[in-house]
Amino acid sequence: MDAASTLRNVRALRLPDAQPCVPDTTPPTMIEVRPETLVIDERYQRNLSERSLRLIRKIVEGWDWRAFKPPVVVQVNDELHVVDGQHTAIAAATHPEIEQIPVMVVAATEMADRAIAFVKHNRDRITATPTQLHYALIEAGDEDAVTISMVCDQVGVRVLKNPAASTSFAAGETVAVKTMHGIMNRRYRIGLRKVLEVCANAKLAPISQAAMLAVESLLFADEFSGEYEPEDITTTLRASFHHLSREGKAFAAQHKLPQWRGLAVAIGRKTRRRRRGSRAAS
Repeated sequence: MDAASTLRNVRALRLPDAQPCVPDTTPPTMIEVRPETLVIDERYQRNLSERSLRLIRKIVEGWDWRAFKPPVVVQVNDELHVVDGQHTAIAAATHPEIEQIPVMVVAATEMADRAIAFVKHNRDRITATPTQLHYALIEAGDEDAVTISMVCDQVGVRVLKNPAASTSFAAGETVAVKTMHGIMNRRYRIGLRKVLEVCANAKLAPISQAAMLAVESLLFADEFSGEYEPEDITTTLRASFHHLSREGKAFAAQHKLPQWRGLAVAIGRKTRRRRRGSRAAS
């Protein structure tokens, strides 16, 4: 195919699995602004990590207009808020030789619209972590994200938005957002609450993916369901979680199992069992 005519021929393509939507938003406009006038809303945007600062430094030191991608912004009263291109905007504002940059203005008048724009720009990119997207989805009113946030508040679990590699976790803190989504999809809101309540009451720091999945298994998996009470699992975890983690990792490695599965076995061995149906019989 002639390279010069490639895009002209694209309309002839047929994508049988694609159902084109009717756009309900207006096209963006391009304007030039002084970068230091741009605003970053931390309610859903990323806080600057060490990785972010290294990236900004790299952009400043190697500024190249040929590689420049205009930040995407929205008009909020008399301000322009960045929804994508935070690092580029900060680098431009930092660079002493950059006085103006082009930005792409999209329509998003409400906070939820701006958060949705942020999510759409960042969902499939590694520059935004699952926890950062989680907070953006909350601002956007996403039902699952809001539900998870409410459950976390109820049981005393805190999702860290931007933990560093050197973060020292406090009891009840977690970054395992994807795991919580998975548990809620499988066990619904009440099941997620039971799992998180056990982990929070056990004072785990952090509440890891392996811990959540191990507790879920002990409470709900067919092979365990009805044999363990949440309070008994909590007692076991509080007494010797670090020892159980090491034991679980060793068991998982030996039997070529996921880490959470090994942890579930280790916890189960140390936790008092109750016969299936014992509560119903009483």
